[in-house]
Amino acid sequence: MTEFSVLGDAAEWQKDFERRLRTSYTAAGLGAAAAEHMLEDVRAGIGDWTVAEITDAGTRVGYVAVVVVDDNGALAGRIGDLRVDPLHVDRGHEQAARDWAEEWCTERGAHRLDIRLTESADELFSGYRIRGQVRARRVGSPPKPLAGVTARPMTQAEYPEWLASEKAAYIGDIVRSGALSPEAAARKSDRDFAKLIPEGLETPDNTFLVLEAAGERIGTGWLKHGHLPGVTYGYSLYIQEQHRGKGYGRAAMAAGEQATFAVGDSALMFTVWGGNEVAMNLYASAGYQVIEEDRSTDLSRSAA
Repeated sequence: MTEFSVLGDAAEWQKDFERRLRTSYTAAGLGAAAAEHMLEDVRAGIGDWTVAEITDAGTRVGYVAVVVVDDNGALAGRIGDLRVDPLHVDRGHEQAARDWAEEWCTERGAHRLDIRLTESADELFSGYRIRGQVRARRVGSPPKPLAGVTARPMTQAEYPEWLASEKAAYIGDIVRSGALSPEAAARKSDRDFAKLIPEGLETPDNTFLVLEAAGERIGTGWLKHGHLPGVTYGYSLYIQEQHRGKGYGRAAMAAGEQATFAVGDSALMFTVWGGNEVAMNLYASAGYQVIEEDRSTDLSRSAA
């Protein structure tokens, strides 16, 4: 029988948790410094987590960590970790731990439960909606440009239209993922863009590209270099709708990889929002590994 005991001292669990995270980050193509930087962000919130030991007939078989936080005025739960040791998998402990986490968060008033996956979820969280993925690929040699596609710096005249389009697309991605309402997403968009590119095209360590084919503009790109040590973050590589289905998406990624390599970064990272299966499939086909995947479920629905 699977049982749960909340730990007073979670030091042993945290050491194992950080080891697993570090391994998954480096396996996805991040360097040691970038992986450590991501771990620092995780550590900042661990102190608020409740960690329970999963046992079976007195034997520890794994851990589950949970927390409930304020989410724009409502309560949301999060499974910070759910780990069953390899010797004890496929015996029902994973399902029992998920059920325990859902009940624990529901009892504390959470309306939604989130989880960030860094390892294979199998079928355990298949019913949870994908809200977003962070993917990365190591760029260890100069990428080859795809024939017929060129990338040039964006001009000041092109910037205002691009900015308006990017903000609208960002709002749409957030709303489609189910993360925020349209009004809240618009406010977040204004805040985020003001913070990320306060000097527009002149903001340091950013590259803004216009992609062209046969002399015609087909898309744009926006990359932030040094987002993590040795990592360029692709905020946007966009192909205009009328030019999709022609292989230009991969060409845009090659342009991003070229810009990454040119500044000395060794990996390119993207976020793709839930509901955008086309982008997920493109990144997967281009060799971008999932570093983290956010999923969620409505607790009122799951508890019914």
